[in-house]
Amino acid sequence: MSGKVERILKSATSDSELKRDEIISLLEVSAPDQKRNLFSTAYEVKKRTVGPVVYFRGLIELSNRCNKDCYYCGIRKSNRLVPRFRLEVDEVVEAAVWAHRNGYGSLVLQGGELQNDSHTRYITEALSKIHAATNNELAATLSLGEQSREVLRQWREAGAHRYLLRMETSNQKLYKQFHPDNHQWESRMQCLSDLRSEDYQVGTGVLIGLPGQTLGDLADDLLYIRDLDVDMVGMGPFIPHDDTPLASHVKTFDKNAQLEMGLKMLSCTRLLLPDVNIAATTALQALSDTGRELGLQAGANVVMPNVTDPKYRAVYQLYNGKPSINENSEQSRAGFEKSISSIGETIGFGLWGNSPRYKKRNC
Repeated sequence: MSGKVERILKSATSDSELKRDEIISLLEVSAPDQKRNLFSTAYEVKKRTVGPVVYFRGLIELSNRCNKDCYYCGIRKSNRLVPRFRLEVDEVVEAAVWAHRNGYGSLVLQGGELQNDSHTRYITEALSKIHAATNNELAATLSLGEQSREVLRQWREAGAHRYLLRMETSNQKLYKQFHPDNHQWESRMQCLSDLRSEDYQVGTGVLIGLPGQTLGDLADDLLYIRDLDVDMVGMGPFIPHDDTPLASHVKTFDKNAQLEMGLKMLSCTRLLLPDVNIAATTALQALSDTGRELGLQAGANVVMPNVTDPKYRAVYQLYNGKPSINENSEQSRAGFEKSISSIGETIGFGLWGNSPRYKKRNC
């Protein structure tokens, strides 16, 4: 097995694209030396293609109001135990201005999935005021779920540059197991297509380690993401939330196994898509205090320090154990700076950090 893994990694770094069975073989590795080899190889590819620079995306959690009812999510519509909130536009702008003054080149505006005129106007106003207050110097990423092409166009014209919409899984049967009947996998894929048509930098990702998910499913996910030709990837390990239907179906939860599979998926993504932006997501840190550092060393190059007022963070929990809910923005920034410095990387302060793939597409 060791020789096979070495051959796959050597092939993957010599412009030979990973095949499905090779991805599965890499996801199967369990020996410590093989895992180190996988992570270090992906890290070397990262350094060669996107550099040892970490880009900050200041995360603003706008609202936990959501019309979706996904069975795994803590802010699903049917969870009556969550106090609902929505930031005032001025609060959003205040967080954005703080990020701008502190050298962040980009923002992520994230919230539950809502489709109505009031929400559309709210996001449009927030984007317009953010750009006016920061001299159009902040790149804006939206993570607001499925929207119509008309709404996406309006937000693009208001100043959104990127959009992250996780497809969650490429396996339609698996998707149906974790969503009500009125949630359509095809609608999600259509939205990803519309995003490309409206000239967004497009990001997607999957949930890793869902009950019933196989290594073949994960390999198929990566190949599907490749075929979508995305500019950025944001994926994370599945972590149960106590107040969801799916939690009752999770008899045992192995944090170490979920973390390890999350890191292996990051590395395989970097090997398969060497020139995209890949996020070291907060879920990694929820599984380990050093999760984000491990993610960066496995091939990720983007982190999302939270710049939301701490009074809102505790009620924006998609899964159990969300880290840093009591930190303010200064503390979050300091923690990220320290952790990134500890692994010998630098921060791209003031930079948008567009992926080389996006730059090639638009040169």
